[in-house]
Amino acid sequence: MIHHVTPLLPSPALSGRTGADVWLKMEALQPSGSFKLRGMGNACRKAVERGARRLLTSSGGNAGLAVAMAARQLRVPVTVVVPRRTDARMRELIAEQGATVEVHGEVWDDAHAHALELASAPDVALIHPFDHPDVWEGHATLVDEVLPRVVPDAVVVAVGGGGLLAGVVQGLRAHGLDEVPVIAAETVGAASFAAAVRAGRPVTLPSIDSIALTLGARTVCERAVELARQHPILPWQCTDEAALDACELFLDDHRVLVEPACGAALAAVGAAPHTTEGVVLVVVCGGAGVTADRLRSWRTG
Repeated sequence: MIHHVTPLLPSPALSGRTGADVWLKMEALQPSGSFKLRGMGNACRKAVERGARRLLTSSGGNAGLAVAMAARQLRVPVTVVVPRRTDARMRELIAEQGATVEVHGEVWDDAHAHALELASAPDVALIHPFDHPDVWEGHATLVDEVLPRVVPDAVVVAVGGGGLLAGVVQGLRAHGLDEVPVIAAETVGAASFAAAVRAGRPVTLPSIDSIALTLGARTVCERAVELARQHPILPWQCTDEAALDACELFLDDHRVLVEPACGAALAAVGAAPHTTEGVVLVVVCGGAGVTADRLRSWRTG
């Protein structure tokens, strides 16, 4: 197993503010800094078991770092394609794992198109950062770890490409929790899942206009939209400012830095439906690209 079992912690601070019994699944404490190590690790391991000798992925940052860490454990070379909007620190973190980092395009969709062009060699496995059953299976293990201690009345997750959402819903349904609502949190400028739910199919946003770049998939995966027809998933959105406020409050309350993408999920607690009563599970998805200085710079623009 490449990912770690992360802590499940009660949050007296969030519980006191909302009236709910709030629990935090601390994916920010994965070695890669985010939940991505679950799905990426599972997908990488299975690809190597199927005969891949090299790995390739596209990423805005966190998925690429997770694939790089998994490849290092599996002792296979890896190339990570990132867009120009991925900052230098994240590129350095990926390279420190021994990965080759290529920069292409402005947003993740551009980087992924380039990765598809590089994936023609027969011994290369392209690891999609969110749209693959092996990825969803890896993320579903999060629910397996929670249920021995807590059965949630609602779950809050941040949504970028939809891989975490798909995995969490898969995990809930595997345990018979088909009626537990999932709050799918996005920032307004990166709300591709909400747009897809309105349209009834995946749609492509013209641009990503949010500081939450790790939510920056212009199109969510079809599986996320399909599950929205089968499971109570409620799209919810906040501003960048609200996501930053939630990050800063979380740092004060819990002494953990998280990215604005994670801040969107934290901002939903107490504001979104189903988050002011009962047991509320929040997936603290984390993010390796955050520092105290970076958090301040997002605030000042």
